[in-house]
Amino acid sequence: MRPGLTAAALAMSGLLALTACGSNSSSDTDSSNAPSGGGGNGTVGVILPETATSARWESFDKPMLQTALRAAGFDADVQNAQGDVQKFSTLADGMIAKGVKVLLIASINSEVGGAVAAKAKKAGIPTIDYDRLNLGGSSDYYVSFDNVKVGELQGTALAGALKDKPGAEVVEIEGAPTDNNATLFHQGQENILKPLYDSGALKLVRSQAIDGWDNQKGGNTFEQILTGNGGKVDGVVAANDGLAGAVITVLKKNGLNGRVPVTGQDATTDGLKAVLRGDQFMTVFKPIRDEAEQAAKLAVALAKGDTAAADALAQGVSQDPKGKRDVKSILLQPQTIIRADVKKVTDAGFVKPSDLCSGDVKAACAELGIS
Repeated sequence: MRPGLTAAALAMSGLLALTACGSNSSSDTDSSNAPSGGGGNGTVGVILPETATSARWESFDKPMLQTALRAAGFDADVQNAQGDVQKFSTLADGMIAKGVKVLLIASINSEVGGAVAAKAKKAGIPTIDYDRLNLGGSSDYYVSFDNVKVGELQGTALAGALKDKPGAEVVEIEGAPTDNNATLFHQGQENILKPLYDSGALKLVRSQAIDGWDNQKGGNTFEQILTGNGGKVDGVVAANDGLAGAVITVLKKNGLNGRVPVTGQDATTDGLKAVLRGDQFMTVFKPIRDEAEQAAKLAVALAKGDTAAADALAQGVSQDPKGKRDVKSILLQPQTIIRADVKKVTDAGFVKPSDLCSGDVKAACAELGIS
């Protein structure tokens, strides 16, 4: 899945102010600031997956989707399943019974997401897979970031950090095996790193997926791998900032933090602080406002029955290998953030300088002109 950003997405992204995800919060995303007067055209249902591993869903996706849909004259019924597949299904049943015009599905896993899409389709309700593609599902549209590209950015950054260390030993701590995004991140990483493993330029110690993106489990797993490798590691691919933080905690215990490059993803406040400290080498910035705005625009087109407008937006294609189908997609572009780039994230409004520049990173912020 490697299509680039669509022309429509590029045009939209140029108009949009960027904002935040991960563990951050922002008054800019308060749904109380959403335009009033929505609802005349009906309701769009949105089911979000959880809050345990990332605050992005409630802090950013929810209010951003509400704002965009209300501005277009629709009510937004946005609910969170809190990681419970039964609750996810129950929420969907309620929205379908209520007769939502469109259903956006940010699923916990492909099984529940696909089952919900099938129920909605039977009821004549269009569905959009949001952020995560449901393998074997039936949604006609998908909105996310180019997740293979995310992995390629991580792999490229780590390879660059280790370029002067032939045979450097690498551990990969990956996301949940049930999350198709995690599969795509790993695919992108391997596009860059596998040739280096094969040539001997780098050595893969072990690659381990972490159920549920569980940070504690990720840290424990990494510690076991590190111990089993005699306490030696030269670089770590961590699939997101939460797992990176867990890895860094273990590295600190072993006096290795700041000496071992660690990747991340989501440009969370904690992740950016780790980058400023030098404990984390990079993170990946994914402007969620772009994703929410594009999803809302697509939902509005489908709610109005305008498939031509929907197809004009979703000019990319994503492959569903389980369903043996191509899914019309809007795929937005992620960005690498290393220490010198952190100001780009605050300048974009993704993280507030007041939230970031405290404690032991205050001097680093001043050095980089972040205020």
